[in-house]
Amino acid sequence: MAEKVEFELVSPERLLVSEPVEMVVVPGSEGDFGALPHHAPMLTSVRPGVIDVYENGKVKNRIFVAGGFAEVTEERVTVLAEEAIPVAEIEAEAVADRIRIAGEKVEEADGDRARNEAQRLLRIAQALKAAYDERPVL
Repeated sequence: MAEKVEFELVSPERLLVSEPVEMVVVPGSEGDFGALPHHAPMLTSVRPGVIDVYENGKVKNRIFVAGGFAEVTEERVTVLAEEAIPVAEIEAEAVADRIRIAGEKVEEADGDRARNEAQRLLRIAQALKAAYDERPVL
C-alpha cells in the first residue's frame, strides 16, 4: 500500500474532510502546489480556487475554497478555509447571484476599504464560477 498524507479541510462551519489521501493540490497564493507524503514543511495563504484530492492517481474529490491558509508537514496537509463548498454542490443560480451582488457592491463602494472588500468578494465569486464551469458534465 502506498504511503498517504493526512488531509484536513476546515471551514468556520465544520470539518469537511479528515482522511488519508495520496495527494492534495491546493490553490496557494503563489500558485497551485501538490502535497505528497514527506513534503517539506510550509505555511502559505490560499487563494480562491479548487482543491483537488487524489486517490489511485485520479482526482477523487474537488472542493472550492474562498481563500484561507494551508499548513503542510511531512505527514499532514491542513487547510483552514474562509468558505468551502464541494464542487459538485455548486449551483449556477447561486453563482450568478454572488457575481451580481459583488458587482453591485463594487459599483456602490464609497471608499478604498469598501472597494477593496467588494473587489475581494467579486474575485471569490468569479473563482466560484470558474469552478462551476470546469465541472465534468454528467
